[in-house]
Amino acid sequence: MQDQKNLILAVVLSIGILIAFQVFFAPPPPDEQAVVDGVETTVTGEEATADVAGVPGGVEGLPGDPLTIPGDVASGVAVDREAAISADAADRITIATPRLTGSLLLSGARLDDLTLLDYQETVDPESPFIELLSPRQAPHPYYTDFGWSGAEGVAVPDLETPWQVTDPRAELTPETPVTLTWDNGEGLTFEMEVAVDADYMFTITQRVVNSSESTVNLRPYGRILRFGEPETLGFFILHEGPYGVFEGTLEEYSYDDIVDDGVIAHETTGGWLGFTDKYWLMALVPDQETTIDAQFSYGQSGAYERFISAFAAPPETIVPGQSAEVTLRLFAGAKVVDIIDGYADTYNIENFDLTIDFGWFYFLTKPFFYAIDFIYGLVGNFGVAILIFTVFIKLLFFPLANKSYKAMSKMKALQPEMMKIRERFKEDRQQMNMEMMGLYKREKVNPASGCLPILIQIPVFFALYKVLFVTIEMRHAPFFGWIQDLSAPDPTSLFNLFGLIPWDPPTFLSIGIWPLIMGITMFLQQKLNPPPTDPLQQKIFMALPIVFTFLLANFPAGLVIYWAWNNALSILQQWVIMRRMGVKIGGGMVTTPHAPPSATRKQARSSGKGEQPSEEDEEEAEVEAEDAKPARPAADAGGSAASRRRAAAARAGGAAPKPSQPRRGRRPPRRR
Repeated sequence: MQDQKNLILAVVLSIGILIAFQVFFAPPPPDEQAVVDGVETTVTGEEATADVAGVPGGVEGLPGDPLTIPGDVASGVAVDREAAISADAADRITIATPRLTGSLLLSGARLDDLTLLDYQETVDPESPFIELLSPRQAPHPYYTDFGWSGAEGVAVPDLETPWQVTDPRAELTPETPVTLTWDNGEGLTFEMEVAVDADYMFTITQRVVNSSESTVNLRPYGRILRFGEPETLGFFILHEGPYGVFEGTLEEYSYDDIVDDGVIAHETTGGWLGFTDKYWLMALVPDQETTIDAQFSYGQSGAYERFISAFAAPPETIVPGQSAEVTLRLFAGAKVVDIIDGYADTYNIENFDLTIDFGWFYFLTKPFFYAIDFIYGLVGNFGVAILIFTVFIKLLFFPLANKSYKAMSKMKALQPEMMKIRERFKEDRQQMNMEMMGLYKREKVNPASGCLPILIQIPVFFALYKVLFVTIEMRHAPFFGWIQDLSAPDPTSLFNLFGLIPWDPPTFLSIGIWPLIMGITMFLQQKLNPPPTDPLQQKIFMALPIVFTFLLANFPAGLVIYWAWNNALSILQQWVIMRRMGVKIGGGMVTTPHAPPSATRKQARSSGKGEQPSEEDEEEAEVEAEDAKPARPAADAGGSAASRRRAAAARAGGAAPKPSQPRRGRRPPRRR
């Protein structure tokens, strides 16, 4: 019993510490500013377009290759995003797909304008759509480009190259790819075909035609440039930042890791790399059969920071009159599970499903998501799907949980006996423990068996938490009433009377309706469980529902709903079991006064089977009943002793005893 309580207490304290760390020590969100060396400065468009001293514009310095990628050396004036896009609208090709809108800049062939049409910033229908990419002149530039790097003296495309398109009115759609061309004037013609599907995958095919009289070596590359460290949630259970799969292994880095190391390089065959936010992803996908050099790099000039994710494929040797062609892909969009899995299968991208951070319990989290998503397809509400899924989980673990609840009910029935032992041996803890163990052994009760439902619930809890926290399918998914986003905390608060008082309480006082329901169900469930015998532990456990109500108040509403519903199902299951076993809520058995629990259980077993009590059961019940009577006078006690001697002598002689008066006192149990 002690081990069980210690285990539960350790789990609770661990969860409390982790959550408290996030509440009190999470990094504050930057409001449209970059923080460098403790000084807050706004990243301007001019800084974003300036070259970074000592830092290459791409993958220069990759292992074993002196080739360089053209740097970002343009200049500009800081303007807002829409103004930056409008300034060179005539030099842009429109992107229009069912899920994306934006444009491709011909100058430098940069993909720097992309908006997600399926997602908005808030649940308000009028809120703006999510803007994924922004041009260099915007306050927070974030874009990607592709090209060739060559030896010194070879003219290759850079960020100012004026690419040409055959039809100026061309539009990039899933049905109509666009082809860009540029002639370097030295006998090399560069072509770039850009295609996009109906979701989030771009396919870039680069060609070089060598019409010169010299052999050239060119190395194809792709890169993603992100200016200024973005705002992150700072949760240890969620990765946000640079990451990728190299040689089959997922490698995750923080922005601080890139700052500290300057360059982090990998050589790999297959895989992918890029930057991730909680729900959005930019990832470069090279040819999966080619060995590439990949790296993350960082540069700084004054208050300006730039992070680059890039790769370079092996050099292509192009002799006069020949051409070379390479194909790579770019994922730019939302991390939708089905779409990510579809790309992993279609293009055979190694471990591409790891772009979604399902965490340590991946083997549970992803099946849980698929199950909930399937139910959602039937009922049309993710909240209802979670409730139905919880019922299935309870049914799956019903045999184990049922056994544990029965053991806990037995413990509950023994509470009066345990309290008597505690009072009798309160000065001798060693003897008290020995008596307790003896009681458990006689009644065939395992005090640790009640841990099983808790142990089962812990991984289920964390797996479901990850599903609600990281999957975009849960983002802005409504339940009923005031819950319009299952991935966000309950928006109501007890301390403003659930909106009746015009006051916004601080975060730690945002105790919504569902956290309160969860706390109440947790309290009721505790009442059905056997309480600790130690008074201090009793007080601690009585406080746990209150503690958990505050802790879970800032958790996703879907998780709190799950916990409350799971508690309600557990209460129902345990109450039914206790009722069948004749156990009272407050402890002990439902029985007549003075009748010990053991005698009552024996009689119940006999009557339940339709059999008569055994002779041994009758004798033990008679002895226990005699023990429960008040002490008799000395004369009676002596008479009882004489009667017992005559009975013993008669049994030794083989004859039935014939007492001269009614037997009083206690008859010893029959010896075997």
